[in-house]
Amino acid sequence: MKSSYDPKVYAEKKRSAAEAVRMIKPGQRVFIGSACGVPQALVRELFLATRLFADVEVVRQLSMEIFPLSFMADVSMDQLVNLRSFYIGSGRHPSIARHMRTLTPINLSSIPKLFKTRRMPVHAALIQTSLPDSEGWFSLGISVDITLAAAMSADLVIAQVNREMPYVRGNSLIHAKDIDVIVEKDEPLMTIMNTPEAPFAHSMAACISEFVPDGSTLQIGLGTVHKTVIESLSQKNDLGIHTQYMTDELMALVQKGVVTNARKEINPGRVVASGAVGSRDLYRFLDDNEAVEFHPSDYVNDPDVIGRHSRMVSINMATAMDLTGQVVTDALPINNFSGVSGMTGFIRGALKAEEGKSVLLLPSTTEDGKESNIVPALGNVPVVIPRADVHYVVTEYGAVNLFGKSVQERAMAMISIAHPDFRETLFQQAQALNFIGSGRKFRKSIMGIYPIMMETSVDLNEQRVRIRPAKPVDLRRVQEFFYDMDKADVISRFFHERKIFSWRTMEEISQIDYQKDMTLVALVGEFGFGKIVGVAEYFLNEATNMAEISVAVGKDFKRRGLGRILVQKLLDAARRREIQGFVAYTTRQNKPMINLFKTLPYPTHTAVEDDMLVLTCRFDAPESTPQQGACKENGLV
Repeated sequence: MKSSYDPKVYAEKKRSAAEAVRMIKPGQRVFIGSACGVPQALVRELFLATRLFADVEVVRQLSMEIFPLSFMADVSMDQLVNLRSFYIGSGRHPSIARHMRTLTPINLSSIPKLFKTRRMPVHAALIQTSLPDSEGWFSLGISVDITLAAAMSADLVIAQVNREMPYVRGNSLIHAKDIDVIVEKDEPLMTIMNTPEAPFAHSMAACISEFVPDGSTLQIGLGTVHKTVIESLSQKNDLGIHTQYMTDELMALVQKGVVTNARKEINPGRVVASGAVGSRDLYRFLDDNEAVEFHPSDYVNDPDVIGRHSRMVSINMATAMDLTGQVVTDALPINNFSGVSGMTGFIRGALKAEEGKSVLLLPSTTEDGKESNIVPALGNVPVVIPRADVHYVVTEYGAVNLFGKSVQERAMAMISIAHPDFRETLFQQAQALNFIGSGRKFRKSIMGIYPIMMETSVDLNEQRVRIRPAKPVDLRRVQEFFYDMDKADVISRFFHERKIFSWRTMEEISQIDYQKDMTLVALVGEFGFGKIVGVAEYFLNEATNMAEISVAVGKDFKRRGLGRILVQKLLDAARRREIQGFVAYTTRQNKPMINLFKTLPYPTHTAVEDDMLVLTCRFDAPESTPQQGACKENGLV
């Protein structure tokens, strides 16, 4: 940017902080810069001068309360200072709920328009800037978000000029001619200390990697869980960043070369954010960095802008959800940044994007473990994300996709990732609310802990196949798999002709305990909408500690090695659970199943019972080479 600039103007506008703040008049609206960019010297002086004011309204977005303006508002009954907050969380924590009255619910991307149109006129803006460049341009540094719009709309702009503030590029600059008062005060910027690591964070992070393919553009919220998630992405390639707040963890991905921004459709080669929250190292990294641009919230948080990124992945924290998918995003004592009001824009933008995903992270219980964060229905608690906008949900017990799902499917999905201690109660409450049909039965298998470590992916003839344990939410897909089977395959699997595959029967396959009973499914397609192309099961006979197995492979995946892979995965699971061996009942004509069983690395014993062929192998027998020709998979498998 080029502009004529006379350095004398700078000197003429210099004032002390006390002189500057006393230019504010009674009854005026005062904006304070956001988050770690809050102008500390000006806020300190504002607090000291509070009793000189009457009916001054302080407007803020994400406030670091270095001086207790909230307390002043309380003790003066809002007569000296009235607060207006664009974000305080949803109000479950008592210290937050006390100031619920000050909240102005609004999407972050809409706030700049509120200021620019003077629907909410800003009389004075207290901001913090970098030193000016040679042309008289000051950078708003780590707090651009709604601060730029407030400053450009304000009648009086008071800037704390701080050489500690980085000069950040992008649409983040304000010129000397637009600043009325300059207060020089160098002091360390506010930083965020490391918060304690959440015990469930690693389990969640293990699920997230699957949702972030190479070349994705990320938006990731703030908090302890997000830190672990970001660290888990260190093996990815060519990631991009378009997010609300730049953090130390995201900086680390840039420095490692994981983030290149090379595949971004807009702002290619650039990290894009509207602010930064972190350490002094982060702020030094941002200073005059050509690979980083900060823009206002009406750009960064605009769902249409976000949706222009293909493979956009939005990852945010929730603190409670009901069985239909409604979301609460409270601020908590150890994580004051969950639910910042820009979340909705990113969620909707990600859903607009080609191959986009929105992921919500949800601890299954409250911090003390005494209450479930998944509830039948939200009571008198503000809903931040409506159920129609919810896509992926991840707890430490797994991940589900609610997009396009019915209320019954959503309820079963949410119960499947709830803490096991609360699942039976949730199931009963869901039936009482008619979310789940009265004919459905709560099976003890729903209490099983989903073994995420068993998930794997294989490439078969250049097609990606995901193999994992079955989940209660797979019921309908398991039905569709068997309805799609050829008549001969059905007879081989069930030993008789069968045309109906009722949900009562299929529940036995999809609702398992992952210990005595195991079902593996092979899927192709998008998570949550994948088509089952193979099913393998074992059911344990506790009296003999032997498990009966069966395998079925879809007609489009025969002769591609899928059957053998499924049997090997069943074997791995059975041995981990100290099962003694496998038994298979089949017909003499079912050569594919016979050959498949003989691929197991143990001697096979064959017997005949009532015209059925009984194949047996024990895992305590010496391992052997599979029988010659046994690997040929044709017919059923």
